[in-house]
Order: sequence, then structure tokens, then C-alpha cells
Amino acid sequence: MASITSVAPPLLQLQSSLKRKPCNWKRSSMHSFTIKASVSETASLPVPETNKLPMRKIPGDYGLPFIGPIKDRLDYFYNQGRDKYFQSRAQKYNSTVFRANMPPGPFIASNPNVIVLLDGKSFPVLFDVTKVEKRDVFTGTFMPSTELTGGYRILSYLDPSEPRHEQLKRLLFFLLKSRSSHVIPEFHSSYASLFDTLEKELATKGKASFGDANDQAAFNFLARALYGTNPSDTNLGRDGPSIVQKWVLFQLGPILVLGLPKFLEDPTLHTFRIPAFLIKKDYQRLYDFFYESSGSVLDEASRFGISKEEACHNLLFATCFNSFGGMKIFFPSMVKWIARAGVKLHARLAEEVRAAVKSNGGKITMAAMEAMPLMKSVVYEAFRIEPPVPLQYGKAKRDLVIENHENAFLVKEGEMLFGFQPFATKDPKIFESAEEFVPDRFVGEGEKLLKHVFWSNGPETEDPTLGNKQCAGKDFVVLFSRLLVVELFLRYDSFDVEVGQSALGSSVAFTSLKKASF
Repeated sequence: MASITSVAPPLLQLQSSLKRKPCNWKRSSMHSFTIKASVSETASLPVPETNKLPMRKIPGDYGLPFIGPIKDRLDYFYNQGRDKYFQSRAQKYNSTVFRANMPPGPFIASNPNVIVLLDGKSFPVLFDVTKVEKRDVFTGTFMPSTELTGGYRILSYLDPSEPRHEQLKRLLFFLLKSRSSHVIPEFHSSYASLFDTLEKELATKGKASFGDANDQAAFNFLARALYGTNPSDTNLGRDGPSIVQKWVLFQLGPILVLGLPKFLEDPTLHTFRIPAFLIKKDYQRLYDFFYESSGSVLDEASRFGISKEEACHNLLFATCFNSFGGMKIFFPSMVKWIARAGVKLHARLAEEVRAAVKSNGGKITMAAMEAMPLMKSVVYEAFRIEPPVPLQYGKAKRDLVIENHENAFLVKEGEMLFGFQPFATKDPKIFESAEEFVPDRFVGEGEKLLKHVFWSNGPETEDPTLGNKQCAGKDFVVLFSRLLVVELFLRYDSFDVEVGQSALGSSVAFTSLKKASF
């Protein structure tokens, strides 16, 4: 088995403490890919409502009005930090299901009260749209101003019961299918340029930051692959990534930590909204770029009964917030885990990737990647151990019973359910060595565990449909994540990185890149 790498100590501490005190947390064509979709009206993930497990009242409380949510917010961001916030309460209540407040609270969110789900058994209720409503819960207990999205409620904020949900998701399926043949070649072009840049920076400075170079490559790739436009040839130039980052801050600021002094950051980001007008001019530049680049897709939107304006705001959001944001968060994380796993894994990946590409005429194809089981497992394991979207929400449509491994709990209609995915996908009752990065976890029989990988707002074994909230671009995201690993090991035998933290996750800088020797 390949070498294994551990995650942050707090999760190990939680696991061992719960062992000491019994708790509810134990153990195709050459350049095309297939978009899997159907018109299923409901998710296929029943959550059993049985009385086999003992019923337990959901532990925890919300504290005094106003004071309790602010205290919890300060604990979450500063006094304890996110992981310890959940870990300490799971220990206190001896349960992976409990009541707590989630930021931002006053004065941005009117009701911060949630029921927290930390295990892999209770978590999937969040995907069952027959039991939970997904209206306006994409960012949690608050919703950013629609002034940041042209005055429209974007697809991500719509419940599948809303007619617009089906129309807009169908449009995204159309976009992905119509441009599928461009993904592999455009990814190669964009990321070959990225690696050239990194090599030059490494040669001159002894270190090469992956972050900014990845942002530029990711934005260029998405624009070229999905819209056939090179941003540098337009009025947007190379400003796309920096504008997107500012725009995302206006939306997610209430749940981010930027590293500013607490007395400055908390009132500025977490207590009051940043006025949307401050980003209006920059957002208009993004909108103009997408409107001018999306002609055929906007024509199709009109046939679906969607105005071109609304369609453009949705295309911008799906591309910049969902896809670009995912690449910005997940790519550094995946590189970090692969680097930490060491040279033995690197050698195995290089051998597998190069042999499969050679057997397919020296080209990167879908068929070649299907012949890379270790590479595919490594990507899935990176999604499991550090999912790019850690927080998920849903509001109970009716009274229902949810279960963790030890108890059943009654949830009342209208209560907000919140799942912290990094704990749910490291549930030791589902995954062996759950806190460790195991590269070949999903090889062979291990593929059966993919139903417990939830990064796409649904199990990896399920497909996005018009009637569920699973990511429309799930297959697209898996594809370009695999492509990054393939491009890395076609070009390099091994590499080393320095790891740091950013507001959205990990930051990495390459300290060595050993070029391919065979």
C-alpha cells in the first residue's frame, strides 16, 4: 500500500477522545466526456426512519438570544477555531448530532440556530430533497444580496421544487455537453503554460507559488474550454481572477477569516454586510465578458424560456463561483496531499500515468484515464479528506427522524440541518484510517466506499439530475481534477512543496520539481 499521510491533529484528538468515552461517532471519444443527467424529480437517497435505534432528544442549546450566537461566532472563528468548535461540542454532548449556532449570526443572519450533523450516516439527509428544502441555504443561515448577482436568485439558491431550477440546470447541462470536446486540449494548453511559469520562478527564486499561477490558468482554461474565448484577447485581460476573488469576498465574507485582528475583522466582515455597490463596476466587467462570449448558449437559454440577462448571470456564477472557486480551493489541497504522500506514491503515479498514455497513442484521452485506477483513487481520496465545500445546509420540510450510528433523533418541520462534511467523510465507522490520506483507498473493492464521498452535494455514486441539488458539473470537476494529476506526472517524476493557509484553504509553493526521467 502507498504511504499514508495524516491530517490535522484536532481530528485525531476527537477520534481518540470519543474512543475513551463512548459516543455517537465511531468507527468514449478522444476529447469528450459524458454528462450524466436525468429528469428525476427526487433524490435517490432515502434516510431510514426506523425505531430500531433508541430515540434521543437532540442535545445542545443556542444560549441566550443575541448573546449566544455572538459567543458561538467568536468561538468558531477565534477562540476555538472551526474544527475545535465542532469537536468540543461533540465531546461535551457525547453525540455527533447536536444543536449549536452557526456564523454569522447578528446582524447578518436572523436565525443562526442549526442542528449539526458530524457523521457519515446522518449527513446524507441533506441530499434528500423530499425531506429538506434547499431554498436560499447555499451559503448557510444567510443569503448574500442579489445585487451581487444582477438582481437574480441564482441556481445555487433555488430549491428543485421551483420551476426555474430545472430550466437553469438544463442550461448548464447543455453548456457542458456542447463544449465537452474542448476540455482536455484546453486544460493541457493552460496548465502547460502554468508549469512553464512555475519552472522559471523556481529557477530564479528557489520557490514558486502555485496560487496565483493556478488562478490565472484556471480562469483561462474555463473561458477557453466552455466559451471558446481567450480572456487576454478581450477587455477583461488578465483581471478575471482578481475580480472574481473580490466578488466572492463580498458574498462569503460573513463566514471567512482573513487573518485581520479580531476587533477589526469581526465587526467588518461578520456583523455587517459589505455594500454591494463597491463591487458593481468590477462585476459589470465580468458580466460583459461572459455576455460577449456566450452567444450560442444565451440563444439556447431563450429557447428554454430564460432571458439572456438571467442566463448570463447564472453562467457567470457557475463558472466563477462554482468552477473557478473549486479549482482555486481544491487544486492546492490535492497537490498538498500528493506531495506529502512522498516519492513512492509519485513513482507509482508516474509509471501508471505514462504507461496508460503511451498505450493510447501518446495522447491524454478519456480511455487512457480510465486505465489509471491509482490516479482516480488519489483524486477521490483528496475529495474525501478535504472536501472543497465543507458546509452544507437544508431546512426540514416536515417532522422527520434522522439517525447517526447510535441514536435516532426527531427533527421538527422548519428546523435547519447543517452538515460539516470534513468530519462526515472521515467517519471512522465507515472508513479505516479515516484521518489519513490513503492513496489507493478507492482501488478495486474500495470503489464501494465512493457512496460515502459527498464533495458534490451528493454521493460520488449518484448523478446530478434536474430534480436534485447535486453539482451540475460533477463529472466535469472530476475530469479536470484528474487532468491536473495526469499533467503533473507526465511532466515530473516528483515534487516538493511548502504548505501554508489561506482564507479559503491551503496555499502551496513548489520548492522542487524533478522533471520526468523516463
